[in-house]
This record gives sequence, C-alpha cells and structure tokens, in this order.
Amino acid sequence: MPIKRIVSLLLILPFLVGAQDTLNTKHVKTTPVILHKDTLFFLQSNVLNYPLEVRAQEASARLERLTKTYNPLTDSLWLQHDKGFSKIMLNNQFALITTSQDAETADTNIEALAEMRLQAIVKALNQEKGLSPKEWAMRIAYFLGSLILLIVYIKLINWFFKKIDVRLSKVERNFLKKKKNILKYFIPRDTANIFVFLSKIARIAIIIISLFFYAPFMFSFFPWAENVVKLFYGYIAKPVKFIFFGFIDFIPSLFFILIIAYVARYVVRVINEIAKDVEREHFTIKNFHKDWARPTGKILGLLIYALALILIFPYLPGSGSSAFQGVSIFIGALISFGSTSAIANIIAGIVITYMRPFQLGDRVMVDNIVGDVIEKTILVTRLRTTKQEDVTIPNAKILVGTIVNYSNEENKILILHTTITLGYDLPWETANKLLLKAASNTPMIEKEPAPFVLQTSLDDYYVSYELNAYTLQPKKMPLIYSEMHKNILTVFNDAGVEILSPSYVAARDGSLTTVPSQLKPEDKSPLNKIIDHLTGQNQQITKTDSKK
Repeated sequence: MPIKRIVSLLLILPFLVGAQDTLNTKHVKTTPVILHKDTLFFLQSNVLNYPLEVRAQEASARLERLTKTYNPLTDSLWLQHDKGFSKIMLNNQFALITTSQDAETADTNIEALAEMRLQAIVKALNQEKGLSPKEWAMRIAYFLGSLILLIVYIKLINWFFKKIDVRLSKVERNFLKKKKNILKYFIPRDTANIFVFLSKIARIAIIIISLFFYAPFMFSFFPWAENVVKLFYGYIAKPVKFIFFGFIDFIPSLFFILIIAYVARYVVRVINEIAKDVEREHFTIKNFHKDWARPTGKILGLLIYALALILIFPYLPGSGSSAFQGVSIFIGALISFGSTSAIANIIAGIVITYMRPFQLGDRVMVDNIVGDVIEKTILVTRLRTTKQEDVTIPNAKILVGTIVNYSNEENKILILHTTITLGYDLPWETANKLLLKAASNTPMIEKEPAPFVLQTSLDDYYVSYELNAYTLQPKKMPLIYSEMHKNILTVFNDAGVEILSPSYVAARDGSLTTVPSQLKPEDKSPLNKIIDHLTGQNQQITKTDSKK
C-alpha cells in the first residue's frame, strides 16, 4: 500500500509543479512595442496595474508619430532621468517612459532598462532596410523615368519660349528711345528687345523653380537620399508655412489697414479739392487768403497721413518685435540729430506763409539782397537780383531778419527818394525848384501825385535835401534812380550850382568851382594847368578859342 501511494505521488508531482508555475505566470503579462511593423521590446506588468495592451498601443502610436519625420542629422534621442522613472525624449518631445515597476518586473535597475529600450529604438530607426535586386531595378527605373520627364519638360519650355521670342522680336523698341525711360539702363546692350529680355528671365526662373521642387522628388526613390530629401523639403516647407499662415493671420489686420488708408486718402482728396477752389477763388472763406490754400492743404494732408500711420502701426507685421522697435528708435534718432536746421527752416517756412510778407514776383530786399521772388518752398526762398543772380536764402534766416517789400499789393505806387547836400548860401526855394525840375525830366516818374522835396537836416556845413518821386514800376528802380541822378547833375550844372558841402569848399585846391560848364582855363589850379599842358588839353582849348 505505501509503495502504491509513493508511485502515485511521483506520477502526480510534475502536474502539480506545472500547475503551480501556471498559477504564478498568470500574474505577469507581456505586450510588444512595435515600430515600423517590427517589435522593439516587450512591456511586462502585473494584470492588476494599468492595462498593458493600452499602454503598449499608446507607446507604439506615439513612436510612430514622433519618428515619422525622424532625421538622424538633425534629430536626437536622449534619456531624462527622474525619481522613480526615466523618459525617452525625441528632441524636446516625450516618446516613452520607463518606471521603477518595469525595472522590478524585468529584474534589473531602471537606468539599464531605459538605456536598453533607447538603443532598441535607435537601432530600429537607423537600420537600413536591404532592397532586393527587383526593388533596386524598379527604383532606378522610376529615377530614369522622372529624369526623362524632366528633360522633356525643359525642352518644351525652351521650345515654347522660342516661339514667344520670335513674336516679341517683332515689337519695336521705340519707347526705349525716350529720354525719361529708365528701363534702358537695366537691359544688356546686345539685347534687341526688352520683351525678349524679360521672356529670357521668365524662362530661366521657371526652369530653376522646377528643378528646385523636382530634384528632391527624383532622388527620393533611393533609401540613402530619403533623409536628405525630407530635410530639404522641411527647409522649404518651414518658411512657406510661416509666410502662408502668417498671411492668413494678417488678413484681419490687412482689412483694418486698407480701411484706414482709404478713409485717409479720401479725406486728403476732399481737402485738396477745397484748397484748389479757394486758390481759384471759386470758394471763399472769411479772413482766409487764397495763397494760404495750397500750403494749408498740404499741412492738413500731412497731419492726416501721420494720424493714419499711427493707427496703422500696431497692425503691421512685426511691429511689436524688439528689432522693429530698435530700428524705429535708430531712425528717429537720426532724424532728430540730423535735421535740426531743416526742421527750423520748415517751421519758418510755415510761419512765413501765414505772415504773407511777400508773394511770387514781388521785388523785395532780404538781408541787404534786392531781387524778385521766383520760388517759395517749405525750406528756402529764392530771389533773382537785378544782376540776374539767383540767391537761395534759408527760411529760418528770413524769419529772424528784416524784409522790405517794394511791390505793394494794395497800393502799387512806390516813392523813390534820394538825398543831396547844398550850401547855406543857396536859397532853399532854388534848391527845391531845381530838384523838382530834375524829377519832372526823369522817365517813369508819375506827375500825379507830384514829386516833393524835404529838408531832412541842417548840418554844420550844409543842408540836406531829399527828393521824393512816385513811380508805378518798382522793378525798374535801378534805372529810375540812375536817370534821376543824371538829371539832377544836368539841372544843377546848367544852373551853375555846386552839389557839395561848405566843408568841401573850404578845402579847395585853388579852383573857383567844380561845375564843368562854369570852369574857365584861367580859373584852374596850377596843378591842373600842368596836367592840361602835359596831356595837350590846353592846346585844344586854344584852337577852339581861335576858331571862335
């Protein structure tokens, strides 16, 4: 009996051990993590914890998503260790986590398990898949086919543009002969036609752009170029996406900018139309001169555009960036430090405009310069003198100086005056009569109002007489003054009156008078007689007297 029990026990024992092992393994479950349809490693966990299948599926999906554009040249996988877990990071994105429970289940430490999983992922990503000869043949065939298509495409483009060039070459280049046409400076000298030149540029640009986008596609058939192609397209896609989405985001601001610009342009146009009508006297504003219309319109237009720019500025792309602000500050500093005198002239020009001290065509004297106003700008005023000299005077200098306007807009008559000195021995009635006679003989002097004489001073040795005469032609002052002085000399000479002061008479050299018509040879001084003898003047006088 005991022997039978021992034999039965020996026969049942293996099954009991197997059952015990089965009971132990029921508490541990493994699920693979898959990348590119290959198993990287297994996740092991107790069934009581987070569902292992869900964790493995999430890890596989995350790795597939993150490594879809993986490039070993630019991307990096690394470990981030923390208390109780380690993370596998792809660049700055979380890829997979290894916990302390995973390490306990695998009977190892957490750093070693995380490193093993990292190496498995790196190996799977960097593993070059071998291609069969058939696959290599197909890829080479695809490459050659795409190359043939590219060659045919380029030939078609060249043929198409040759046809266009034949027609464009028939167009004349007459418009290039115009003096103001700046396009001729950008055209090669051997180019027969501007349109042919532009078509060549367009053809070259199309071919370059086609190669730029088509060449990566051609080389994408080879595994060794796959990462390079992805990197190339990434470089293209990044700025394109940035510009495209940036433009999409900018559309609301663009509408705002367009509305402000349109309203500002409309208001400025209305102001300009009003200014034109005021200048033409088709529209009158009380106490507003017509010559104020144009500068006022320009000032208001400038202020409106400045206000529009202030409103638009926050909506410009990059206006809030530090670089944009730095450039704005730099430009503002340049304008502030470099245009002090210019701003002073601008302000002076505006003030002079509303002061109205002169108009275009007026004869004025500014800073002892006499001339006609030929141009008024916001910065300078230009005069043309009687000697036909063009003088440019800054407005700031005009504002702080004295301006004399000889062209009176309301009363166009002007008084010309000149002063002579005569001795006390000459009656003032005679002096007045002679001066008025000289004025009456002067052309361009008005008879009404009549000229008049003023005794301006009684000096120690002489009396100052001022002759005043009216004229309607102030721009001919130099000629009128010349004729007036000429007539004064003639009239006083004929009357035998010296135009000199008693101090000059007291300093005589022996001559009795300086009036040519009253001076006789015997009355001349000994020095003048010697000069006449040397020059032969006395002989001519003697012959003249003998003939008489």
